[in-house]
Amino acid sequence: MAAVLQARRLPPAPTVPLDGVIASSALALACIGLVMVASSSLAIAESMKVGTFYFLQRHLVFLALGFGLGWLAYRVDLDTLKRHSPYLILVAFVLLLLVFVPGLGVEVKGARRWIRGGISNFQAVEAVKLLLIIYLAGYFVRHQEAMQRTFMGVIKPLIVAVALVGLLLAQPDFGGAVLVLSIAGGMIWLAGGSARHLIGIAVVLMPFAVAIAVAEPYRLRRLLAFLDPWADPERAGYQLTQALIAVGRGEWFGVGLGESVQKLFYLPEAHTDFIVAVIAEELGFFGLVVVIGLFVLLTGRAFRLGIEGLRQGRPFEAHIAYGIGLWLALQSVISIGVNIGALPTKGLTLPLISSGGSSVLASCVAVGLLLKVSAALRQPLAVGAHEGVASGRSP
Repeated sequence: MAAVLQARRLPPAPTVPLDGVIASSALALACIGLVMVASSSLAIAESMKVGTFYFLQRHLVFLALGFGLGWLAYRVDLDTLKRHSPYLILVAFVLLLLVFVPGLGVEVKGARRWIRGGISNFQAVEAVKLLLIIYLAGYFVRHQEAMQRTFMGVIKPLIVAVALVGLLLAQPDFGGAVLVLSIAGGMIWLAGGSARHLIGIAVVLMPFAVAIAVAEPYRLRRLLAFLDPWADPERAGYQLTQALIAVGRGEWFGVGLGESVQKLFYLPEAHTDFIVAVIAEELGFFGLVVVIGLFVLLTGRAFRLGIEGLRQGRPFEAHIAYGIGLWLALQSVISIGVNIGALPTKGLTLPLISSGGSSVLASCVAVGLLLKVSAALRQPLAVGAHEGVASGRSP
């Protein structure tokens, strides 16, 4: 029996080195985040009487968990993921509906965006973004010709995205809704969807988007505060004016690590949504450019993998890379833009840097999956029993 099992056992797959650009840039961003979470959260933790290093310790725990989940994502079989991609979107809908279940959904500051967990609440939209990317990548493979040639091929995945957006707006989570719709639109365009169809749909949806943006008083106040934050610096414009003060104080090289004044109860959410302002204050313009450069390296590599995947005739891997690149690029641009006053205030974290368990876990899984795509494209037969067979060739 042992001899039979030994004969049937597949030979061990040769190892594929990790993509150096993805691994090093993601690790550098995580290290910067660890330092900045420590710097920006000490005073907040002391004021809450939970221990000086409370947020730092939590961040370390979630980074460790995220590393484990990222490794699992790196080990996943992409062919299996492709086969199950139509069902993953159902998981996304279930997660968004669970936040409305009494006793399971958690309401914070008037918004129901979290699912009650054991050691921490989980923000459903973080998983939904990744599940949507995988679903769309599979859809493009199954319906490539229809999506590129017909209006219905473009509108079907957009209907799915709009349905997710509707659930996000009901929470409400306007920032998450904008990001999900932007990722879907960007992926459809990169997959060859007609620009004419996309522009037409955008024109039709624009009035509804504007109506939703101004329907809630708090959203309208944020928009007006963005246009002129100094008109009401004590209330509507408070977050933005404090962030701009932090950015201005940093000048070229910052006031020094740990020396931020704005994080001392002036700047709200200094360790989460407004951590970029603390980076700018303590590390200056130079430090902010380093962070932006690392995101450019990471997302640029993702887009290059997308191009390479299409060249090899592996559209699923290509669109996974495109989707993750769009997600990280858009969320980092929005987060940085909000902190420097270039965009209206939205509650979005900076991937791999901001404190926040859900964001950290989702970002690590995205990086792990991106590393998997890179390995698959560099040596298809080495990273899964069934991968690379369809193409019949290695890059």
